[in-house]
Amino acid sequence: MDTHDTIVIGAGLAGLRSAARLAEAGRDVVVLEAEKVVGGRQRTDAVDGFLLDRGFQILNPAYPAVTRWVDVAELHLQRFPVGVRVRRERGSAELTHPLRLPAGIPATLRSGLITPKDLAALVRWLAPVLLRPRSVIAGGDRAVRAEWERIGLRGPLRTEVLEPFLAGVLGEDDGTSSDAFTRLLMRMFALGAPGLPANGIGALPAQLAGVAAVAGADIRLDARVCGLRAGTDGVEVDVAGSDPLRARSVIVAVGPGAVADLLDISPPATKGLQTWWFASDAAPTASALLAVDGRRRGPIVNTVVISNGAPSYAPPGRHLVAATCLLPRSEGVDAGGPAREADVRRQLSEVWEAESAGWELLRRDDIADALPAQPAPLRTTSPAHLGDGVYVAGDYRDTASIQGALVSGDRAARAVLADRAG
Repeated sequence: MDTHDTIVIGAGLAGLRSAARLAEAGRDVVVLEAEKVVGGRQRTDAVDGFLLDRGFQILNPAYPAVTRWVDVAELHLQRFPVGVRVRRERGSAELTHPLRLPAGIPATLRSGLITPKDLAALVRWLAPVLLRPRSVIAGGDRAVRAEWERIGLRGPLRTEVLEPFLAGVLGEDDGTSSDAFTRLLMRMFALGAPGLPANGIGALPAQLAGVAAVAGADIRLDARVCGLRAGTDGVEVDVAGSDPLRARSVIVAVGPGAVADLLDISPPATKGLQTWWFASDAAPTASALLAVDGRRRGPIVNTVVISNGAPSYAPPGRHLVAATCLLPRSEGVDAGGPAREADVRRQLSEVWEAESAGWELLRRDDIADALPAQPAPLRTTSPAHLGDGVYVAGDYRDTASIQGALVSGDRAARAVLADRAG
């Protein structure tokens, strides 16, 4: 039976960061990935000349973990403007980052979306996280909806902008997510310039895999782990279609929907998202701003002309439009079911003020475990070591973000190194 220092199960962001850290420390590391490519939820497919990520995604280079462990320049990041386009009862309005796009300040002030009372409440909400982010993490926490009520943020800035915008970011529209987590995300949007790699979001894990492989990690694709057994002399890992492997330690870095199949832990709560990808011969707008429907008249929580911000995502002369909806859970109270194409097209036509009936539907991504739930109170870290040489990593063990996945993977690797050194 082959024996290694560490086996990492899962080649998503957390698993790849774990593998790189361990390999760089000189450990014998094997990564087992069930799919034929690395990436986990960060995947990109080529479809009829278009690049389609597994659901609408964005990379924010302001994340400290991205700055530390990712070569952003190598990804050739295509950046999107920081702001939002809002469909209102009469026409649309645009709100843009006042420092990045100062020319948009007059339009923002004329939009009717920002009242003096709302602006004062917004400053009270964001100032602490911009100036002293650690104080927000260490302080008391509650649901973001409750915090907005407490500070008096109740006008159109909340109902037409923040709530629909954050629905797509958090995977929920009821304001139950952690206020501290929401403010930390808003800090990253304020400080960063998000974008998409020229070769799709899948280029991010591909780069991380390259770093791990150069350091000496053995990454094995199409290797599905179907069980593991921990004992006093190590951990035995069963791999479908091949002989078992043994390691002194194992890091389980699979997605939140699969972790309970391998470990005796409760499945983490997650949020589902549904993304529709449309191809068009004519772009409905020249803007690359993310658009939301402030009227809430349909299933779409956000939509964007991807190819306006990331031209590499569409072939010459064509355009790519993404529309994201919440994906209700089937269990419990009926949430109305997934969105219907007719409703999505109708709302797209209204939001963009352009006819969408002729757009070609390229694909629909239903991602049940798109995001780990992040309720209050915020817990930014969970122990990596479960005992008997078994460790766990993933964004559901930290924060629901690329930042959280990378940090969790690095933490698990450091725990392995510390335990073996002791």
